[in-house]
Order: sequence, then C-alpha cells, then structure tokens
Amino acid sequence: MTRNTLTTAGVLLALSTGTALAGDTINVLTWEGYSDPSFISKFEEQSGCKVNATYVGSNDDFAPKLMAGGGVYDLITPSIDTTKLMIDLDFVEPLDTAKIDNWDKIYPKFLGLDGIQKDGAYYGMPYVWGAIAFMYLDSAFTTPPTSIADLWNPELKGKISLWDDKSSIYVAARKNGDMNIYDLSDEQIAAAQAALLEQKPLVRKYWATAGELVDLYKAGEVVISNTWAGYQSGLLAAEGVKVTEFIPTEGAEGWMDSWMVVKGTPNTECAYKFLNMQLSELGQCGVANVNGYSVANPVAAKACMSPEQYAALHQEDPAYLDSLLVWQPLGDRFEAYTNAWNAVKAQ
Repeated sequence: MTRNTLTTAGVLLALSTGTALAGDTINVLTWEGYSDPSFISKFEEQSGCKVNATYVGSNDDFAPKLMAGGGVYDLITPSIDTTKLMIDLDFVEPLDTAKIDNWDKIYPKFLGLDGIQKDGAYYGMPYVWGAIAFMYLDSAFTTPPTSIADLWNPELKGKISLWDDKSSIYVAARKNGDMNIYDLSDEQIAAAQAALLEQKPLVRKYWATAGELVDLYKAGEVVISNTWAGYQSGLLAAEGVKVTEFIPTEGAEGWMDSWMVVKGTPNTECAYKFLNMQLSELGQCGVANVNGYSVANPVAAKACMSPEQYAALHQEDPAYLDSLLVWQPLGDRFEAYTNAWNAVKAQ
C-alpha cells in the first residue's frame, strides 16, 4: 500500500464499516509478546477487562489493518517511525495523561520525541525500546561476523535471512556506505534496492515474525540475520540453540514502541486500565521478561528487575539510544522506501 492511498476519507470510511461495542473487552493490534499471558492473565483477573490481541510483523501493517474495516481495534503499538503517520491519518486520539499514573516516571528523553505528540498533546505512551541488531548461529562460524557485508557472503548462500520490512532498505544503504538512512536520495534508494537484489539469491527466506525466524534457526536453515535484539535470541536460548547478537561495524538501528488509543474507541475505561498496567511493574517487567526489551519506566524497572537485568537492558542509561540510528518518520519519502522494498520482493 502506498502513502497516497492512506487518505483521511479512507480512514473515516474504514472506521465507519465496523460496529464498535463498548464493553469489558479491548482489542489490541500489537507485536508478539506485548500481550503475553504471563502478565496479561493477571491484568484480566485484577481489572475485569479481557484482552484480544492481533499481531503485526511490520510497522507497515498498522495502517492497512486499521483501514481494512475487518475489525475494530482499541489500542495499537507502532514504532517511533510510524507513530506520526498514525496521528496525521487521524487514526488515534490524544491521551489523557492525567489518567496514566506513572506518566511522570517515563524517561524525559522519550517524552521529548516529536513523533508521539502534536499541537501540545501526546498521542503515544512510550513503552519499550531497543536495537535492531544482527545475530548468527555460533556453530556455523569459526570467525564471528562483524559486518553487514556478511549477509552478502556468497559462501552463506541459502543460509541468510532478512526482516520482511522496509527497514531492509536501511540495512542495504549502510552496506553501501550511505548513513543518512532516513533521508536517502532517489539514487541512494535505487542503490540500496540494487544491493538487495544482488543479495536475494543468497536469502533463504525473508522472516515476517519472531517465531518464523526462531524456527529457521532451530531447523538449521538460517545461520545469520538481523533480529529484534533480546527477543529471538532469548527464545532460541530457551530451546538450547546457541546464537550471538552483535552490532555491526556499520551501526544498528534503534527503535521505541508506544501505545496509542484508536480514535473513537468505546472501551476507554479498559483501555486506560490497560495503559496503566503496561507502564507499571507488572507490564514493564512482564514484557522485558518475555521479549528481552528495555522499558520506558526506569522506576518500575528498578523495582522489579535484578540489578544484572537492569544494567543489561541499559535502563540506567537511555543515552545508549544515541549510539543507535533511531528510527525516524520518513515523511514524504515513505512511499519511495516502501516501493523499493516491495520491488525487491516482487522480482
């Protein structure tokens, strides 16, 4: 789907096709792990609110799913490169931050980001953050990989995987030496597309979900990929598969996901109970323990994490994000990036 199809008229039409009924159930459009039963079950028991989750595999899924009219969502969790698009398309409504108990505990760094606010109002509640690192199967390498270029190694043909997401353009651009990855020229995007087409015969599969990548590693079909740092490696470790994450010499992307309330939801009471839980110790350590991600409320994190986990997740120093190429809204360039990635997959 291209940017110019995401019109306000389309949004209004899509939202009008569903029938939203207020009640004790909230429907969330989110990432794997963000509504895991290990902590959501306790929330449901304590609040009386039931949670139904639909999972996305890419930030590019949010707008089409909200416009499709096939269901009604109350809450979504796009990343910081997509939150502004949700606001501009009028998908989400301003948050009543007075109803969010731990709002003032969120890292000021995250509350200062433009992508979650507009006209003095906040539309996104920072939730989790981390890196898009790279990962390899220990047993497949005598010399550990250190570069993005290792994903173009012809000796690894059929053993490489890359996330099925427009961020693959960011990866290829860095390989080409273009570090302005969120403001690439047409020529730089074309060069990144060409690099991905060169790589394509080496790729076993473009992974779409965390579980899919885990299965590829478990089966020995993939030995190197990019990854949601902390999550897939943790799942593999639990299965006895030894992998190592690394930040390549060309750098890695950083991200932050935020909860947003879908405009016009009739389930406001449960929605705000849910937001409060997700920013509390239950939600923050719940998602950190499931996904291995860093969280937005360091006070809650310190209260429920061991000192070792707190340090490992960089909770004492969110400036760690400054060492990463933090995702940014692409603005009018969104369509160019998306079209380039879709063209790679189509060939």
